[in-house]
Amino acid sequence: MRRLIQLSAFIMALAITLPALAMGLDEAKQKLDGFKQQGLIGETPTGYLDVVKAGGDASAVVQAINNARRAEYTRIAEKHSISVTQVETVAGQKAIEKTPSGQFVLMNGKWVRK
Repeated sequence: MRRLIQLSAFIMALAITLPALAMGLDEAKQKLDGFKQQGLIGETPTGYLDVVKAGGDASAVVQAINNARRAEYTRIAEKHSISVTQVETVAGQKAIEKTPSGQFVLMNGKWVRK
């Protein structure tokens, strides 16, 4: 019984803490350009960001931005009656084209400084 109470307390503490650890979209947007310039985050052909080199909150930024992108790609796909994969592919191409020189893009499975 004691063990069950301890486990319940741990689960409740975890449930309260996890949302606080998640980074908000606004904070992620503020950090994105700096992390890209530092070479921590790069664009991929799939339309999403990925971590090039771990550091700081890079993973949290990637997760927050990718969640927002996924929602937007889904909205666009539904609006135009096309697959999400098609939207992701076009978005990935555009993101790579727009990436400034000196930042990383994923090409043929390898990170390349543009």
